[in-house]
Amino acid sequence: MTALRKTPVALTSGANLFAIRAERASDVVAREALLDACFGANRHQRTCQRLRDGRAPAEGLALSAVRQGLLSRIRSSHCLPQDRERTSNSIGTAEDSKCACGGCFGNSPEESCREGVGNFRNATRLVGTVRLWHVSAGGVPALVLGPLAVDPSCRKLGIGRALVQRALAAAKARGHGAVLLLGDAPYYTRFGFSALKTGELRLPGPFEPDRLLALELREGALEGAYGMIVPAGMAAWPQRKPRFAARSRKLAPRAA
Repeated sequence: MTALRKTPVALTSGANLFAIRAERASDVVAREALLDACFGANRHQRTCQRLRDGRAPAEGLALSAVRQGLLSRIRSSHCLPQDRERTSNSIGTAEDSKCACGGCFGNSPEESCREGVGNFRNATRLVGTVRLWHVSAGGVPALVLGPLAVDPSCRKLGIGRALVQRALAAAKARGHGAVLLLGDAPYYTRFGFSALKTGELRLPGPFEPDRLLALELREGALEGAYGMIVPAGMAAWPQRKPRFAARSRKLAPRAA
């Protein structure tokens, strides 16, 4: 009987190691941990968060990037001061944020991730997220993009760029006319964003005007846009109570 030969597995870098898909309910815990790791605990106090609180993302425009295939142990980097992360759409370098693997999987940064220790095995984990939300830009229907976050250990794979491109393509296909965001102009100009149509718009809180950017998916979509940007999306669904709690009430003895 011929002996089986062990073929070494070589890891490749690039887009074949991640996939972008619609966000799933099972992504919630990992997504929140990733956002906390990238933007800090004070992320809920940011101006753009006021456009998202209590609202659901635009239908079909909440995307997740997952890394898949044969993965090795992922090492975390150290977090620098929070003022390095200025907005929820600022993608820093690997040194700017703590790796999200510990937060996502309940491990400390010093511990190894569940993908494997010293060996390789099939695994899938959330490494990026982006959402778009309905807003009214001075009475003009639009979307706001954010937060956009990528696991610092995967920052050089083009995940952020792929997430933005996929989100914009999906928004255009669904007939939306314009997308707004608060972020770094040098990064977002590559997608067509600029401040040319946002000079008369305001956000419900402190912001830097030169960082309020817009992209028209349909020519003239932001003509006449003037004033405050306010949330316009549907209310988020309330969290359901655990089934066992309802069952407990049924089984509880009733007073005579």
